[in-house]
Amino acid sequence: MFLLACAPDPEPEPPLTEEQALDPVTCAGCHPDHYDQWQGSMHAYSSYDPVFIALNAAGQEATGGALGTFCVDCHAPTAAQMELTADGLDIDSLPASVRGIGCTYCHTVDRVGDMFNNGLGHASDLVQRGSVSDPVPTAAHESAYSPLHDRTELQSSDLCGSCHDVVVPSGMQLERTWVEWNATQYATATSGIQQTCGNCHMDGYDGRAAISDGAPERRVHDHSFPAVDTALIEFPGREAQAEMIQERLDPTVLADLLVCASENGVEMRLRLENVAAGHSWPSGAAQHRRGWVEIAAYQGDTLLFESGNVPEGEAVLSGDTDELWWFGDRIFDADGNETHAAWDAVSYESNLLLGLDGQDYNHVTRTWYLGEAVPTRAEAIVHLRALDVDFLQWLVDRGHLDPGYLTAVPTWDLAASAVTWSDIIGRCPE
Repeated sequence: MFLLACAPDPEPEPPLTEEQALDPVTCAGCHPDHYDQWQGSMHAYSSYDPVFIALNAAGQEATGGALGTFCVDCHAPTAAQMELTADGLDIDSLPASVRGIGCTYCHTVDRVGDMFNNGLGHASDLVQRGSVSDPVPTAAHESAYSPLHDRTELQSSDLCGSCHDVVVPSGMQLERTWVEWNATQYATATSGIQQTCGNCHMDGYDGRAAISDGAPERRVHDHSFPAVDTALIEFPGREAQAEMIQERLDPTVLADLLVCASENGVEMRLRLENVAAGHSWPSGAAQHRRGWVEIAAYQGDTLLFESGNVPEGEAVLSGDTDELWWFGDRIFDADGNETHAAWDAVSYESNLLLGLDGQDYNHVTRTWYLGEAVPTRAEAIVHLRALDVDFLQWLVDRGHLDPGYLTAVPTWDLAASAVTWSDIIGRCPE
């Protein structure tokens, strides 16, 4: 009955109860477009993800339960907030209405405390906050404008960053997407440059925020939230989500390739620039992500040199990495050993492409030396995996992940990074 709350009625339905408001299915009655977008998003998927379930289980096992709600605070925040789970190990038994990151969880945020580990504060009034400055009254719930939900306001990124930055028990900052964004020029109120999280991950389009009578057409925001992760199980809108991810990744890294002669012989120089990510690249769980360059040089049809030809199902860093140009983080425990266990991590090494700094892009160059071999053609492209095979294998080895997922994570090819050189070799510029 509550799904009709937006329909005209001489005897209006009573406002939604808390239980109704917390269930995203309730929202579908008046906000079908946003619900359809959300249900295929990583926000809806967050606690169904087999890798999340496996990693949380490994953490609870390794810490004897001391990890508590560390993972579910962001992946199933409603369930954690309502104390429906103490550790997330029973997440499969919880109702769908409290799994994932639901509509009301985000739309009742009224303040941001800590900028990590879900430092969000919520109002208890069930007023649904959003970017509409003059919401149409509805019997279902009260509505209010909030700059935290307005992607044109810089502070809206604080709402996102509170969950997308993670500090582990040792105090080490593991995931730093908001910190990275905040260090770029995008985080300043500079006309033509300012970009918030929502500007990139919530496309604007003309439509109605709700289907209630009197709701005008406005500029509304897509709730698909595409980034880099995608569903590894059958999930609503899985194919559409993958297409949106590819569209966002394609222009992210720009490449320029030069083959030239120097006193060291023939060189291949590849320059990369992070031109379309509003933060470093890759970002988020960079300790599990791997970006890398595949590059090759040919003389006619003869292969002279190659690096980064990583087969599907093989970890990027599993072989000889001397010539490999890769991007990501590595984390280490108190004994200095590399680990996949974030709960044990006390330090990290980072090798990322930085975002827009000042008015200029940060570019980096790598040189490969071919000796006296003279190529007639060279090619390069950048690849990205949201989760690499070595991390997934680590979860499989601990008995928490089905081996079938080892090849489930796609390898993305970034279109703007695909470059070919074919020219007369000149002298290398200084």
